[in-house]
Amino acid sequence: MSHIVFDRPIFVLAAMLFPFALIVGRRFFRDAFSLSLSLGPPGGEAFKAPLRGCLLNRLARLLEMAGLVVLTLAASGPVLISNVVVYLDRGADILFVLDDSPSMAGLDIGGMSRFDAARSLMKDFSKRRPADAIGLAALGNDAALLLPPTTDKNALFARLDNLKIGEMGDGTALGEGISVAALHLRASTAPRKAVVLITDGENNAGSIHPETAAAALAGVGASFYVIAVGSTGEVPIDYVDPFTHVRRTGSFDSRFNPDALMKMARAGNGVFIPAPSADAFEEAFSRVNKSEITVIRSGVRGKRTPAHNALIVVGVLISIAGVVIKKVMLGAFL
Repeated sequence: MSHIVFDRPIFVLAAMLFPFALIVGRRFFRDAFSLSLSLGPPGGEAFKAPLRGCLLNRLARLLEMAGLVVLTLAASGPVLISNVVVYLDRGADILFVLDDSPSMAGLDIGGMSRFDAARSLMKDFSKRRPADAIGLAALGNDAALLLPPTTDKNALFARLDNLKIGEMGDGTALGEGISVAALHLRASTAPRKAVVLITDGENNAGSIHPETAAAALAGVGASFYVIAVGSTGEVPIDYVDPFTHVRRTGSFDSRFNPDALMKMARAGNGVFIPAPSADAFEEAFSRVNKSEITVIRSGVRGKRTPAHNALIVVGVLISIAGVVIKKVMLGAFL
């Protein structure tokens, strides 16, 4: 719930009374300080301004008055007060390791590619855990940390959107990806740490054995989840190579050894979760979410956002419009 308060409310009263005072002053005091002269031939009809000129003149005065009222409101120090949730405890550090090798372009997850389905589910997972810091690493022929664990979900979503299939090369360096995660979670002081590996293939690149990397991950005290996404057999594929910008379509024989992935998961004291379909993939993320329970205390704090700058801009623009009508349009018209 949001509301507006004023640091100097006396100016609000002034803004309310200003139009009334101006109208009363013009009506009762204008004649005392003005001289009436009849313009026109003697005995003839007095000069009258054209109707269009009168309307423009009234509009110019109205805009000038409105501009002064808005500027007076800006001087009152308006502040938008909104309630924001503040987390009093640190959440978990969760690092996703996403396989972006070309096979992740396989279109067998409810009509979506494995890669796009993974990104969508990662976003949904992150939205359900606002107090947790979520990070992102990617693996292909090599591996790299793309975003350290952060509570800034918009930064995570932006990096996910910018990640392309094949960005890390044509290969699947599982050991490298897990090692990157273990290295960056080693210094974490979060009450819980977890790594979620999402892949559709076997280790075929890199110089670090996946089981060795998984054992190192277990040594840093992180939970480990291996989600094997995708079906087996002939799978259609469609993606754009990020380096050559050539679109690649066709099909490939999707096969991997689940036993190797299970051994890797066991080496890291982790869990192996097969996800051959869209429903199974969604259930895998739900399982991770239920397993990584953190107790977080939270409170509500009022956030102050000054609003005078916007009023100043609006007031100045309205006043300028009134001056332009009076000096340019009326000057040319009359």
